[in-house]
Amino acid sequence: MPPAYTGLVIAGGAIFALISFPFLPKLVARYGAQKLALIFAVAEMLVLLALAIAPGTFAISILIALAISIQPLLSYELDLLLEATVAEESTTGRVRTIFLTAWNVASIVAPLFVGVLLMNSDAYGRVFLAAAAALVPFIALFAIRRLPHGAPVATSTMRDALVCIMHDRDLAAVTLGHLILYLFYVWAPLYIPIYLHNVLGIPWSNLGWTFSVMLIPYVLIEYPAGWIADRILGDKELMITGFLIAGMALASVSLLTSTSPIFLILCILISSRIGAALIESMNEGHFFRRVTERDINSVNIFRGVWPLADTIGPIIGSLILLFGNYQILFAVTGGFVGIMGVVVTLLIKDFNPPMRSIRQLSSRVLLSEGL
Repeated sequence: MPPAYTGLVIAGGAIFALISFPFLPKLVARYGAQKLALIFAVAEMLVLLALAIAPGTFAISILIALAISIQPLLSYELDLLLEATVAEESTTGRVRTIFLTAWNVASIVAPLFVGVLLMNSDAYGRVFLAAAAALVPFIALFAIRRLPHGAPVATSTMRDALVCIMHDRDLAAVTLGHLILYLFYVWAPLYIPIYLHNVLGIPWSNLGWTFSVMLIPYVLIEYPAGWIADRILGDKELMITGFLIAGMALASVSLLTSTSPIFLILCILISSRIGAALIESMNEGHFFRRVTERDINSVNIFRGVWPLADTIGPIIGSLILLFGNYQILFAVTGGFVGIMGVVVTLLIKDFNPPMRSIRQLSSRVLLSEGL
């Protein structure tokens, strides 16, 4: 399937998720986040097992769309369960980044498995089978261990929650920043592997370890960044830095050719994930510093950005590839991430960590005493 049409399959799955999101708050209120997480995980595993059988092109397209649509729904339930465990908002940055670090450790291991499974042939059914098997311990853990519910959820209409966010400049800005980050998560993970493997001819045996090394910044950066944001700087400065790095790195992919050394490719890919790790940790921490597990519809809209980006991003990518090439695709998307990310971040009301507050108080005292 041509890359332009592949993007449309992903967009189709994202549209299904977008349609499902408005119904999630009532489902959570009725059945609980843990039960829904189990249902979504089992459904995802069954879809992956069906993909491993390698059905026809039409069936594969439907199954891929379903697999894409379930992921943000499952992530939404995990957000609610995690938020129910956070007692002090001053620890939100660290708790969220520990959660993200666990996610990212798995993200580092996964490409290594892909490289091994596809070393001798493009037998992608093996990858789907391994992904289905990876969900088994998750399902077992959630079936055995009862997680805290937190406070009763405060259900309201999606329209009310959206109006509330749009009238709060801070929440609106961080939600838009989240959308830009997830557009990056569409354009980079979807089109860079296609470009490197199909166009530049780099085998999966090399791409597997390259993508694993590329993802290491998520593990090394996100928790320290959360700690720095909680204690010293706040969220805004690190988020701006992240958008600039991620945007420039994504745009730089347009300069790669078949003669580019693997070390240069690796440096660009690592830089892109350094930027994304800073954005993700600051974005997550800032939003969940402002809400609780009771703000179920606000979380719903925040996580609904994921399928929205999965709808918009592939369509934009497909249009660029239909009328242009990969160089234009990476230059345009990278420029958009860098420029619009900084603009949106400047609208955020920065968190004032304790150490910064102490320094500001000391400065005011010194000024008041004429020192």
